[in-house]
Amino acid sequence: MGKHVIAEFYECDYETINNHELVEDIMLKSVDLSGATTIKSVFHRFSPYGVSGVVVVSESHFAIHTWPEYGYCAVDVFTCGDLIDNQAALDYLKEKFGSRNVSVVEMKRGVLNLGVDLHHKPVGN
Repeated sequence: MGKHVIAEFYECDYETINNHELVEDIMLKSVDLSGATTIKSVFHRFSPYGVSGVVVVSESHFAIHTWPEYGYCAVDVFTCGDLIDNQAALDYLKEKFGSRNVSVVEMKRGVLNLGVDLHHKPVGN
């Protein structure tokens, strides 16, 4: 059914990952670069620091939690089908967060033997 990418970004720029508006803009651009379709985003800045947010996409979701005090971001990218370029999104996030070290694990989700290629259904269908 899809891929679930779990990415950890280390040694990130404090100011960037503590700015909820900037983090949201970066996440939305990463969605666009991946080829996914944004439905809605919700982001929140914690006090004194940290941002959490999710971008719901027609193919599933992109989520982030930041710990600026540690220079760390945890990102989940879960997409259905085979048409989304998760690597393009991750490369962009690494660049924009100023991360010097990234760890990525990819899981296949909902592995079914349907005998046909599976593609997400467009919104409204």
